Amino acid sequence: MPSNKSVSDAPIVQFTNCRILRDHQLQREDLWVREGKILNPEKLFFDEKGSADVQLDCKDSIIAPGFIDVQINGGFGVDFSLATDDFKSGIDLVSQKILSHGVTSFCPTLVTSPPSVYHQVLPQISVRNGGGHGAGILGAHLEGPFISKEKKGAHPEHCLRTFEAGAFQDLLATYGSLDCVQIVTLAPEMKRSSEVIRELTRRGICVSLGHSVANLSQAEEAVQHGATFITHLFNAMLPFHHRDPGIVGLLTSDKIPAGRRVFYGMISDGIHTNPAALRIAHRAHPKGLVLVTDAMAGMGLAPGRHTLGQQVVEIDGLNTYIAGTKTLSGSVATMDTCVRHFQEATGCSAETALEAASLHPAQLLGIEHKKGTLNYDSDAGAEDHIQISRQPFCCASSEQGCHSLLTRCPCGAESSGQRSNPGIPRQHWSFVPFPCMGIESTELEIRTASCHIKQCFFHSLLCVDGFCRLCQPYQEEPLHYLMGLCIP
Repeated sequence: MPSNKSVSDAPIVQFTNCRILRDHQLQREDLWVREGKILNPEKLFFDEKGSADVQLDCKDSIIAPGFIDVQINGGFGVDFSLATDDFKSGIDLVSQKILSHGVTSFCPTLVTSPPSVYHQVLPQISVRNGGGHGAGILGAHLEGPFISKEKKGAHPEHCLRTFEAGAFQDLLATYGSLDCVQIVTLAPEMKRSSEVIRELTRRGICVSLGHSVANLSQAEEAVQHGATFITHLFNAMLPFHHRDPGIVGLLTSDKIPAGRRVFYGMISDGIHTNPAALRIAHRAHPKGLVLVTDAMAGMGLAPGRHTLGQQVVEIDGLNTYIAGTKTLSGSVATMDTCVRHFQEATGCSAETALEAASLHPAQLLGIEHKKGTLNYDSDAGAEDHIQISRQPFCCASSEQGCHSLLTRCPCGAESSGQRSNPGIPRQHWSFVPFPCMGIESTELEIRTASCHIKQCFFHSLLCVDGFCRLCQPYQEEPLHYLMGLCIP
């Protein structure tokens, strides 16, 4: 039999004392990883006579696939729909920052823009694997400009386009190139959209229906031509009507081609979709639900004015509006927050909530053989799996430790102090204020028993003195195992 090192000199890491999300269930078993791939322990033991070089005690945590965000417009001051000289450094920043929120792969999303923006930006987006540098890039999501004027939402009307005589050639002329494109959102009621959908599908590009006034028949026809996704269900489309449910009706349509599944994106931030609507969609079609953030440049920053492509948007609490209006324009939610809200709103299991942000988007894009699962030979480097403790959810990714979140805000500002009252009982915690937040400690309510947080805009700043203050009791030593973030 070959020795352990005859196959590879790379170290083998064994995660012990954990529950693995595999085959839709949490299974208590160890996870073995080498060179970013999950190993079959039977082959390792019996064929290679291998053993672990490193053992990590997960302390009864859950190990789950990394989240995949297929609709994210930017974050941390970066807007993917702006053609800037430092665009690549901006996308690198977002890629690195979202790791701490459990996202290990994403589709940078461009909203409706002039052709010149697509021509400048798209050549700078390249598909790449994740790693210590940040989350992997799966390809661009182009949301517009071939959408309905009536349901444009936050998209600039003067940039909207229709399919003319050239149809698909019109699309190519607008975008310039499709080399890095993974998803295109369009309105299926547009003339000649069917031939565009067929050609995009033939090229392996996912077609999503959104920002549309399509009726159910038009939506079903689009699916029959190859469309497989719905962009942020309920938002920017006709509302459900019992005589013609519109695009929403695809969730229970009996005219979906055999063997085809329609997926739908949901912005589970507590703002874009009422919890009752979230429950209705989930119960109608649970296996098609894909959680998305629709996050824009203001994610991770203080309230104020930011951009979403050609529009100026304003953050008011957790709401984002086109400046001077009450039109929603993206979100500032992180994916971990969306997962937590989804579970709370629907009452679903932890397994279901996690798969809505991992397995389902992987299935949508046809990459479930390497992403979205913890099956043998799937990607499983530090960049491709996260760890989540029992209650409340706590996500970890890469080697970033709890202590690294202590002294610096996402805006770069230093903390203004330590615990405001060092004499309080050790089982309670206080707030470490940052100058850009404008949040007083009285706005923060932490209960030790329930780990409940009343209000905190910055979900990543939840550590004091090296300790995770929501999910861990007071300890004399900082957390040394993978623990990067708490979801309130």
